[in-house]
Parts: sequence; C-alpha cells; structure tokens
Amino acid sequence: MAVRTKKLINHPQDIQREMLAGFAAAYPDVIRLTEDGLIVRRVEKEVGKVGLVIGNGTGHEPAMIGLIGPGWLDVNVPGEIFAAPGPDRIVRGIQVADRGAGVLLLVSHHEGDRINAEIAMDLCAAQGIAPVEMVLLYDDISSAPKGSEADRRGTSGLFFVWKMLGAYAEMGASLSECRRMAEKIRDQTRTLAVALTPGSSPINREVMFELPDDEMEIGMGVHGEMGQGRLPFTSADATVAVMLPQILADLPFRSGDEVLVMLNDSGSMTQMELFIAYRHIALLLSGAGIQVYKCWVGRYATTQEMAGMAISLCKVDEQLKSLWDAPAIGANVRWVQP
Repeated sequence: MAVRTKKLINHPQDIQREMLAGFAAAYPDVIRLTEDGLIVRRVEKEVGKVGLVIGNGTGHEPAMIGLIGPGWLDVNVPGEIFAAPGPDRIVRGIQVADRGAGVLLLVSHHEGDRINAEIAMDLCAAQGIAPVEMVLLYDDISSAPKGSEADRRGTSGLFFVWKMLGAYAEMGASLSECRRMAEKIRDQTRTLAVALTPGSSPINREVMFELPDDEMEIGMGVHGEMGQGRLPFTSADATVAVMLPQILADLPFRSGDEVLVMLNDSGSMTQMELFIAYRHIALLLSGAGIQVYKCWVGRYATTQEMAGMAISLCKVDEQLKSLWDAPAIGANVRWVQP
C-alpha cells in the first residue's frame, strides 16, 4: 500500500522551528511561542496555582501544542521530530510554569522521555528549583502485560489525564493533590491501537515500517513501535471486536461502569471510518452493560500520516465527570460547559 512520503516543507532542519512559528501565529489568542522555543499560555495561570508541564517529540500534532491554555496544561516543551526534549529545556519549561504553588512534570512513558525527565528533576533539585514533582503516565495495554502496567507506553489515552488534570489544577488543587489525581486517571485508563498503513519521516522521507496491504498491526505505538502482532486485514466491526474485549478485560471494566471513550485518528483515517468504528464500540459497550458518559472522536495525537486508530476508555466517577465537563480553551480543542 502506497504511503505519502512527499511533504510540503522547506528544509528538514527547519521543520520544528517553522511549524511552531506557524502554529503560534495561527492561535495568538490562546498560546505564544517563547524565544527559547516553548509553547506557553498566552495568559498565565493565576499566581498560587500548580503549573503543569509536558515535553514530547514533534510530529504528533495537535498533541501537545494544541492542549496548552486555560483548563489545559501550561507549558509544552517540544523536542525534535519524535525525540524527547533535552533536560535543560525541560528545566526551563518548569521555571516558566511556576506560579508559586509548585510544578507537576507530566511524562508520557517512553524511554527517552523518562530518562530526560529524571535528569531534569535532578537538575531542579541541584539548582534549588522547588517544589517540583513528576508523574509517569502510561495506558497502552499492548506494550506490557497486566500486572506490569508501569512498563507500558504512553499513548493517546493520556488525553484523559491532560483534560481532567488541567481542570483540577485550575480549581486550585495542591501539587500533591494534582499528582495523585494524575495517577488516579492514569490507572483508570486503557488504550489499544491498530495500524493499517505506516507513516513516514518528514526528515528523510523513509517509511516507518512495512505493512502488507492484506495485514494490520494490533497495538502499534505512537512512534511506529511494534505491538501485539499482525492479523489479516478485516472489516471495521471485526477489528473493533478484536480490540475492545482486550481493553475491557485489562482493567477490568464491568457492567455498571461509566466510561469516557476516545477514538483517536493516528493521522489519515477518514471521519467515515472513525464513526463506523465508533458505532460498533458503542454497541458492544451497551451490550456489556457499560455506559458511555461522553466520547471524543477525531485527530488528537498523530503519527504523521499513519492510517490507524486507538480506542481508549477511562472509568469515571462523579468527580472525574465534573472535571471532564469543566471548560478548557486550547488552540485545537475548545471545551465549554455542556
């Protein structure tokens, strides 16, 4: 299956800088680009509230640059294409986010992100930048078995953490309360993805992996990491029927539970495909006695033009539902009271 490797750029070495400049120019009412390359809120959070910082590789847009703003996160530290930002830049992001109540560093679990975040935490301690705490986030059930959740990768299901934690910090929760809330949401979230075609590198135009036309990969990571293995390409309903039971069994989710659902487009799925898939997700959840509180269907965390989707569920209680419904204004996602 052909993969689009031609990309409308200028010079490969300028991709990140020019993309961030264009993004900031497009949404000046919500975010701004600092001289040292951070995406920050246009209007700073009130003094006395916890700052929220996340670093990640470029190439997954709109994550995370689109999720900075009131009710969301405060600072995004963008790395190069699919590469974690360096520790010094993370420290700078922490300093910018500090509003006097401490800073929580959110780390989507990938080896480079974790290592650089840990070094940044050591630098903060050495430089007397405090208080700062770090939370490691993960949700991908394909990357480690049940019982080894802390070894799992972070994928698009972490969107639930970013949204609800953003609301919680905006309400004035303390640093330790914010960390515990991030862990609570993380531990209630499970994700599984499928890839139909690979993406390609915008730097060298190389295809990330090979996938025959008659196969699909279950459990693909957000950088093209291998998942559970390959299955014959099949219908939307059959694909959902392979994926959703694994997610339900992992927490496990049970009859009577109430959940948030996110169906994330990995890059080049059509709306038609996504809604056909969501139709069957909703049907299977109803059959299992699980109620959907709210759902989001769309493109939130991408891997360039990879064709695929990720199904994420988060078990919610009344507190989490309230946080989910709280207003949030980001460049790409603007959430108002229902």
